[in-house]
Formats: sequence, structure tokens, C-alpha cells
Amino acid sequence: MVDVKIRRRYNSTRRREQARQGRAQILDVARRLFLTDGYAATTMQSIAAQTGVSVETVYKAFGNKTGLLRAIADRAMAGPGATSTMQQSDEMAAREHNPYVVIRKWAQFASEVTPRGGPVVLLIRSAAAGGSTEMAELLAELDAQRLSRMAHQARYLQDRGFLRTDVTEAEARDVMWAYTDPSLYDLLVLRQGWKIERFRDFLADALTVALLPSDGRRR
Repeated sequence: MVDVKIRRRYNSTRRREQARQGRAQILDVARRLFLTDGYAATTMQSIAAQTGVSVETVYKAFGNKTGLLRAIADRAMAGPGATSTMQQSDEMAAREHNPYVVIRKWAQFASEVTPRGGPVVLLIRSAAAGGSTEMAELLAELDAQRLSRMAHQARYLQDRGFLRTDVTEAEARDVMWAYTDPSLYDLLVLRQGWKIERFRDFLADALTVALLPSDGRRR
């Protein structure tokens, strides 16, 4: 009886892992096809065929193309590690007392997330501009999520007295929201060929100048 329980527990764990891997494979294939072929040309059938699963499996897991793109964007924004970038950022900010270090680490996190999520958001933005109501709604949802995140970070700076005296919390939110928009990554990295490290440093310097005191006493 003990052996049976152990075997069932093992099989359950293995099934969950297989399901996780299958979902990840679908997302990998879908991301590649969306970015290569575009939103309109990518179908659920082509995603299923290249993943090696049935169309019903893809629909059951994600609902439709909008659900797929939302899942792709969410995974990208979580970052490359086992712990989400958002959680890492909050844990860093809780233990770090130098705002100049905080800003630079935020820029580092952004440089890790944006190459993964930026092209996907730009794809969604293009589809929305092309008249897709579903993509327009998804874009608004993703923009609102990023704005909410920037509001959280602006509040952190304000509550600790880190902001420049002539910058309000709302302005800090808007500045960070603008600088983390994927269009800036598109212009500098994808179009102008900047190295991601140069982009990271530029972002850190720009946010430091825009948000923190210039006398450097907190360095």
C-alpha cells in the first residue's frame, strides 16, 4: 500500500511537470511565430502544428490568440529567473538604503525584462493600430499594469524622501513609465544597435538625473 501511494504521488508530480513543459513549449513556438510572421498571419493551427499538439490542446490551455499573447507577455515580464523580477525588485528595495543603487538595480531589472517582453508589446501595439479590438484592449491592460508598477516604485521613492523636491510622486511615476516603454528599447537597441549594457546604463543615468537629487550626497 505504501508503494502504491508513493507511485501515485510520483506520477502526479510527473504529470504536472509534463503539463508545465508542454505549456512552455506552446508559448515558445507561439512567440517565435508571432514575432516572425506577425499577429494576423499566425494561427492557432500553425502554432499547434509546429508544437506537435492538437489545436484543441492550444485552445484549452489559452483560449485564443489574445490569451496566448497575454501569457507570453506575462511570462516575459516575470523575467528569466525562478523568482519573478518584480519580487526580486521589491526584496532589493526593502534592504537597500541608497536610492542611487536602487535606481541602477531597477535599470538592471528592466534591461533583463525588456528584451523578452518589449518585442511582444510592440507586436500587440502594431496589431492594435491595425484595428484589432482585442489587441487594443490587451495593450491597454499591459500599459495599465506597467503604470501601476511604476506608481508602486514612485511611492517607494516618495515615502523614503529620495525624490528631488521639485518632482512629485505622480511625475516620478510618469517618468519611469515613459522610460520603460518598449518603444525606447526599440529605438535604441533594435534600430540603432545599442548593446543592452549601454541601454541599461543610459536608463539608470536618465532616471537618476530625472528623479534624484543632483548633489550626490546619498551615493
